[in-house]
Amino acid sequence: MAAAAESSGTAIGSSGRWALHGKTALVTGGTRGIGRAVVEELAALGAAVHTCSRKEEELGERLKEWEARGFRVTGSVCDLSARDQRERLIREVADRFSGKLNILVNNVGTNIRKPTTEFSAEEYSFVMATNLESAYHLCQIAHPLLKSSGSGSIVFISSVCGVVAVFSGTIYAMTKGAINQLTKNLACEWARDNIRANSVGPWYIRTSLTEKLLENKAFEEQVVSRTPLGRVGEPGEISALVAFLCMPGSTYITGQTISVDGGMSVNGFYPTKPL
Repeated sequence: MAAAAESSGTAIGSSGRWALHGKTALVTGGTRGIGRAVVEELAALGAAVHTCSRKEEELGERLKEWEARGFRVTGSVCDLSARDQRERLIREVADRFSGKLNILVNNVGTNIRKPTTEFSAEEYSFVMATNLESAYHLCQIAHPLLKSSGSGSIVFISSVCGVVAVFSGTIYAMTKGAINQLTKNLACEWARDNIRANSVGPWYIRTSLTEKLLENKAFEEQVVSRTPLGRVGEPGEISALVAFLCMPGSTYITGQTISVDGGMSVNGFYPTKPL
């Protein structure tokens, strides 16, 4: 298998190494923020993309926009916290892509920011089901499609909260830490099926989910003060890495959690301004 992989890697021309023409992708939660950036990045590189959203109207608006831009993007209304809806989504993807899927981007996630002692059992179950169970289950039921493609790539949108301690909440951090470990296990278990798994860990990214927090300038200043590059990230800076991890140019990268955080997770204490 190693010899075959090496041979196919050297046979890829430089242009094909950085493109996704002929590839199929499922990106969950692709109508806003990081998910939207990922859909547009993959589609611009030539992939046929299917995405999903709980909000039918928003999904319809995005699909019209993408069609106008010449992107091959389709979509489903789906609440990924529900098991039966995840199963229906994968059936739709299998039908659309003739039983083969090259790329699965598990992007959907949610958070409830509270002290640990204040979470209810219902809140715990909701965050766990949305962030962790949905990603795990989608990998399970998408496995035959990824294997059939001959070259599968799973990318999890995790968080630096799964790498270092961040005040965003223990349940959220638990789900992201578990995602990072799931990445390692699937990379090893499914390597024999030519399926790679990697995780991308963003810090604060300027999206609709963070805009309320970042409107508090004192808070934003604290975020920036812990970030060596001295600013909040942009969705396109996440989608660029996701796309790379799906390309032929990354075929020897698997099992990795890569932080996209402006250096935050390595900043023990290093002043960002001259003393």
